[in-house]
Amino acid sequence: MHKVPLYIAGEMCQSETSQWIDVLNPATQEIIAQVPCTTNEEMARAITSAKETFKTWKEVQISERARIMMRYAALLKEHHDEIATIICHELGKTFEDAKGDLWRGIEVVEQAANAPSMMMGETVENVARGIDTYSYMQPLGVCAGITPFNFPAMIPLWMFPMAIVCGNTFILKPSEQDPLTPMRLVELFEEAGAPKGVLQVVHGTKPQVDILLEDPAIRAISFVGSCGVGEYIYSKGTANLKRVQACVGAKNHMVIMPDAKKERLISNLVGASVGAAGQRCMGISVAVFVGQTKEWINDLKEAFSQVRPGVWDDPKAAYGPQTTPQAKARILSLIANGKKQGATCLLDGSDFTVEGYEQGNWVGPTLFTDVTTEMDLYKEEIFGPVLACICVDTLDEAIALINNSPYGNGTSLFTACGAAARKFQHEIEVGQVGINVPIPVPLPFFSFTGWKGSFYGDQHTYGKQGIRFYTETKTITARWFEDDIATGPNMSINLK
Repeated sequence: MHKVPLYIAGEMCQSETSQWIDVLNPATQEIIAQVPCTTNEEMARAITSAKETFKTWKEVQISERARIMMRYAALLKEHHDEIATIICHELGKTFEDAKGDLWRGIEVVEQAANAPSMMMGETVENVARGIDTYSYMQPLGVCAGITPFNFPAMIPLWMFPMAIVCGNTFILKPSEQDPLTPMRLVELFEEAGAPKGVLQVVHGTKPQVDILLEDPAIRAISFVGSCGVGEYIYSKGTANLKRVQACVGAKNHMVIMPDAKKERLISNLVGASVGAAGQRCMGISVAVFVGQTKEWINDLKEAFSQVRPGVWDDPKAAYGPQTTPQAKARILSLIANGKKQGATCLLDGSDFTVEGYEQGNWVGPTLFTDVTTEMDLYKEEIFGPVLACICVDTLDEAIALINNSPYGNGTSLFTACGAAARKFQHEIEVGQVGINVPIPVPLPFFSFTGWKGSFYGDQHTYGKQGIRFYTETKTITARWFEDDIATGPNMSINLK
């Protein structure tokens, strides 16, 4: 049995814990590894190593830090298919989906290599007579990240490259459900030339997270995951005077206008709702049909019926299994509740299985109509391949529906009308908006900007806001007197 190591002080090491968590292949339920619950002593060693390394790492010139990121991005590309295969085995994603998971992380590493320009301060000469003011962006210290199961490559790469290139050190606590991918990312980071101690990896559950939230050496916490856990991390982290950014739940709507091209719309909607088995915080879980577009729901049903999940190396599989039996059970419960509460189930994937992999956590594509905002199907984040359809008469009704949602992660509008698009993007109370783009995740020179109940914090992940989150601004006001200028042949300045 493969025992997943810790990474402390630049060394892979086996934990001394007596508590281990099984890592399962979700398509077979086979145990492929065991991950440790890091002991308190091991947690302390990781934090101490990060704290001590920060003293020297912050003095490394920013150009050298950026060059490490360049080398790291090159290594990630070189090992692209290998890492994607690891993702497939421990998470169940299809191969193409797994490659996309890694690639979106690589893009953030490439942006991290651009840190020298993003960390430039500001200056104003002569703010008063003979006085200049200028600012620097300096690292915080030790930062930590807690990442979810659904993107085991992308989301760790959202965090530690940006933090480390800014001059911080970092402690990563990846999901215990799929830790093999993050550990491979760490091996390649070390190969890229990262000094020992700039990155630590610990494993576990709530007790290990609580140590990160409570230890005064840790200045900032980054988190992606569910609402309940995110609220806890934000509340406890800020109570311990830490910076926290927490990307949490979502209920994303796609609005369909009558002038949209039906075939293009349906193709995009199917992929956006069932892709990655619905296990993504920017997936579409509610389709809002405006006016006569409600007649397209039957066409959507036909498109849904052509989609099926399967194992990672099946080229015809649209998506893989749910990550755990518990996740599958939760989805099936919400499907059952939808039927009981009066929604019409046009396509039911509750009993779906894959031949030869009957023990897998399979849920087939599921489509509901006649959904109301009072139903659990609408209110809950399902995180599965389930789409709810709601019909409204006008764009104004669609906007009001979305703005009344407690979430504000992502939304999209499909239309051929520029005026409708501008009205939508201006009035909608959602942080990430797609116009004829189904899943508007921004490229990393922007930031990932969830709103309302989808984000707790002030500065978002990656992009310019990510740089601000991992730095402090120091402002200097300086005055030099001309009569202090040394002149003459015996002028000497001794700065020692």
